[in-house]
Amino acid sequence: MLDDAIKSQLTAYLQRLQQPIELIASLDDSETAADMRSLITQIAALHPTMVSARFDGTAARKPSFQITRRGADMGISFAALPMGHEFTSLVLALLQAGGHPPKVEQALLDQVKALEPEQDLVFETWMSLTCHNCPDVVQAINLMAVLNPRIRHTAIDGGVFQQEVEERQILAVPLVFLNGEVFSSGRMELAEILAKVDTGAAQRAAAGLSQKEPYDVLIVGGGPAGAAAAVYAARKGIRTGVVAERFGGQTLDTLGIENYISVLETQGPKFAAALEAHAAQYGVDITRMQRAAKLVPATVPGAPVKVLLESGAELSGKTVILATGARWRELGVPGEQTYRNKGVAYCPHCDGPLFKGKRVAVIGGGNSGVEAAIDLAGIVGHVTLLEFGDALRADAVLVAKLKSLPNVSIHVMAQTTEITGEGGKVNALVYKDRQTGIVHTVELEGVFVQIGLVPNTEWLKGTLALSRYGEIEVDAKGATSLPGVFAAGDATTVPFKQIVIAAGDGAKAALGAFDFMMRNSVEAPAPVAKAEPATA
Repeated sequence: MLDDAIKSQLTAYLQRLQQPIELIASLDDSETAADMRSLITQIAALHPTMVSARFDGTAARKPSFQITRRGADMGISFAALPMGHEFTSLVLALLQAGGHPPKVEQALLDQVKALEPEQDLVFETWMSLTCHNCPDVVQAINLMAVLNPRIRHTAIDGGVFQQEVEERQILAVPLVFLNGEVFSSGRMELAEILAKVDTGAAQRAAAGLSQKEPYDVLIVGGGPAGAAAAVYAARKGIRTGVVAERFGGQTLDTLGIENYISVLETQGPKFAAALEAHAAQYGVDITRMQRAAKLVPATVPGAPVKVLLESGAELSGKTVILATGARWRELGVPGEQTYRNKGVAYCPHCDGPLFKGKRVAVIGGGNSGVEAAIDLAGIVGHVTLLEFGDALRADAVLVAKLKSLPNVSIHVMAQTTEITGEGGKVNALVYKDRQTGIVHTVELEGVFVQIGLVPNTEWLKGTLALSRYGEIEVDAKGATSLPGVFAAGDATTVPFKQIVIAAGDGAKAALGAFDFMMRNSVEAPAPVAKAEPATA
């Protein structure tokens, strides 16, 4: 199961164990169980004095294994062979169960430990090994199970437990159940999970936020544009704050990044973590888990601009940079919302394995849609790709690859009009041929929507100038129609929505905000006496 390089790395990690741990397997006679036995045996052999293995587990779901401190009953289990994206989840579970301290804010750790639920919290996370969003959820709830004896968690690979996937109609991952009921769907961080189980947390956080003094620059949004704006502002020696639902923005939902200059290849979550670390390096005050609700312009020249949050808190800045990004565009046809996560999906990497051998459609003929169809064709039984225009818009090399695949059908001039279902899940897609007007029905089990982005600017309507597409109108310095308010990234009219463009846009907006303060007598400290490379 483990090659020599991985064994060497894992051996080094296991030296950090502070308390002995035990792996307790509950196996059946399946091939996965045999692989699980091999994996557990190899791990235990890497550090026999601190890791032991047993194969007499009595868990109801087999094959699975529990990770616990020796002599204890810690609530971490994997009903999976945690390789691929989940190998890191396995390593962290081993270390944390063995007493190695997690790299998590102390306030969050204390909050987990202080939870006293009325009944034990029993989580189940359904995931796939190809899902790049799943590890964050698995790792967060595993940590909760380490810290609080009232919490238990099982991470389940939907590809292994196909019958249960069918019975429970699980068609999107990560999908989390709490005490048998659906708790959440999609990527979540520890703070988000805690906010749902600790109902008083949001009110406590809001009260503290409203006491903060106005920032010199307040940035709304934590994606590449927001992160770059934060770094450039902080390097000017001015008090900089970021408020965001989650730091990283769309990059958290991006599998591979191969076109960010000087970074040959990375993964979205890793890139997002680097963005946050860079901002934190300059002392940027980062506020997470908060969504902006209203922008209140300065009442008089020189007065702060206010940002009201959905939690009831209020933050303000002498200048504000809006970097709220964009989200997946929806089809807006009957059945899309009804069958969301019940066959309608937006992440082929995450949810594709749940449709193994089945029929699916991909809506969209751009790079994202064609790449999704190519990936899915290696997993599912058949892919039908629908493009509204008269030709596929993806790069020629991708189109050629797609057309070479035997289990793919392509339809251009195709307008999706409805997604239908039966028994609570998708069973067909209806589209109209825009040339002939003929309506066609395609029987299938899944629909993957890949038709672009829509800016997160609804909360700004009526406050500043927006384009007919809802994008924030900006000038060459990133300034909006409101004095002291700047904007950057995918939420703006800047063409070509790319990570590298958003980052440059954020830097430009920060410099524009600093220039505004200098030229409009808005008090700001002198720049930090620190040389900046000419190429920055």
